[in-house]
Amino acid sequence: MQENVNNVVTDEIDENTYFSQTIESFGTLVWKRFRKHKLAMFGSVVIIIVLAMTIFAPLVTPYGPEEMHLDEVINGKPLPPSSKYVFGTDNFGRDYFTRCVYGGRVSLMVGFCAIIISVIIGVTLGCTAGYYGGIVDMLICRIMDILTCIPTFFSMIIVSSMLGMSTFNLIAVLGILGWMGIARQIRAQFLSLRSQEFVQAAVALGLRDRAIVFKHLLQNGLTPVIVSATMGIAGNIMAESALSYLGLGVQEPTASWGSMLRASQAYITTAPWLGIAPGAFISIVALALNFMGDGLRDALDPRTTKI
Repeated sequence: MQENVNNVVTDEIDENTYFSQTIESFGTLVWKRFRKHKLAMFGSVVIIIVLAMTIFAPLVTPYGPEEMHLDEVINGKPLPPSSKYVFGTDNFGRDYFTRCVYGGRVSLMVGFCAIIISVIIGVTLGCTAGYYGGIVDMLICRIMDILTCIPTFFSMIIVSSMLGMSTFNLIAVLGILGWMGIARQIRAQFLSLRSQEFVQAAVALGLRDRAIVFKHLLQNGLTPVIVSATMGIAGNIMAESALSYLGLGVQEPTASWGSMLRASQAYITTAPWLGIAPGAFISIVALALNFMGDGLRDALDPRTTKI
């Protein structure tokens, strides 16, 4: 009898240990599902390589981003790709591969920082609307409806022109104008989850709203937000490229993929490589991020049994 009691006591674990083991098991399951998604793994490898290139740009590139070789440029004509200049040069004799790598650093920074701002705003307002409901929910939803009715890209152009052209302003514009979709998703998740028994039990136990939101609701409702954030990075990179192409984003001499596309339009027939290189980087990164988003969506979906 005493031995059985000891076994029961030994087998008992506290609540924190139980939930940590459960979270660890869920993370392992998600990773197993994700790595079976070949396109998602391919996209992850591509993003890791591009990030490593941009972070360690001084070690990867043979020249500085503003280093000119005017003595090799004849009549301001860009040099074609060669063994010395892999992607050729621009009209100032700057190595184009170097410019693409450093431009990726700016474009990726804009994409990631803007989505962080959007997630913070969207999750905060979506949680508030979905949990409290009533007049709070109605007010936040009406704000989302108004902002959604305004064309996003048109709004970006207006705000960018008003605030001025800089990388910081571009991040702020993309982040502040891109939270509505995330807020709608998290609100829908909260409206569905708050009627569940585990939430009602937490309310009955007298837990504070903050504890219920962060420990119970938010952990169970972040799946669509994670997927949207991954794909939102690609959208922000495309938006940065479009705004920079229109002259409302990153400005020379700072390189970004969008500003490089804008500078290449004057040489579209005489030096087409100037537009192909940054355009290829944008397309590859956007495609890789979308592959990752698809893989995360399937891996995080509890209804998925096989990939």
